Amino acid sequence: MLFLISLLLYSVLQCYTAQLAINVRNQGGEVLQETISANLTADTVTLEYQNSDGTLVTQFIDFKKEVQILKALVLGEEERGQSQYQVMCFVTHIPRQDFISADAMSKLRQKNPGTIRVAENDEGVKNKTLGISLYLPETGLISKYVKSMCTEAMDFTYSSYSDMETWSSLRGVPISKLMVAVKYYRKPQEETKCSDVSNLWSSCLCRLELHIPWYPCGLKFCKSSNLSAESYRCGIKTCRRGFRFSYFVKYKQLCLWDE
Repeated sequence: MLFLISLLLYSVLQCYTAQLAINVRNQGGEVLQETISANLTADTVTLEYQNSDGTLVTQFIDFKKEVQILKALVLGEEERGQSQYQVMCFVTHIPRQDFISADAMSKLRQKNPGTIRVAENDEGVKNKTLGISLYLPETGLISKYVKSMCTEAMDFTYSSYSDMETWSSLRGVPISKLMVAVKYYRKPQEETKCSDVSNLWSSCLCRLELHIPWYPCGLKFCKSSNLSAESYRCGIKTCRRGFRFSYFVKYKQLCLWDE
């Protein structure tokens, strides 16, 4: 069933930020609440929700820089020697057309806030191998928001060389300038998967899968009722997408879920 949200136009001067709380059903049948907020001044969108296992997922999009920050706070397994939680940040390129703009997002309103929403389109799971560990003090070259978003993930903020190449091309700057933000670069194909490692204190390639169960991925246009060919915005298209990240960890102890 198509989900339509009415588009109410407000002056930008009256509404610099907007927030929605959406009840969504994920692929596993669980009902979660997503909070989506748009900041018009900064041209950013933030989506956040918590899984039933306690994992807190935050998706942050910087449209000006075409940067996506996916942050995961994963509760630790104390009986296996982990601390209370781990925080990881995955910093990747995102094309503008993959998400509606902050301006369009700020104009969305729900007719029935209590309704449980299901995404119309399944965008599948995108595999991302991240061989770069980022040095937070220099990440302003990528996006000024990386440092503040990923403070708790000081040693666990990752990106990829291909993303660096994309940003370099889009911005017309040498890739060497962006690589100043790199703490180290490891070739993922040379690492053993954590699922194949038995020693908890051995290094390995960790995999973590994160899902965005519902997000506004495009605008819908309806034809005018008169005989003209004009169309108008009448709602949004909704999607779900998964990300399967592979990245280096010094110890399998930091990747107990990948077994």
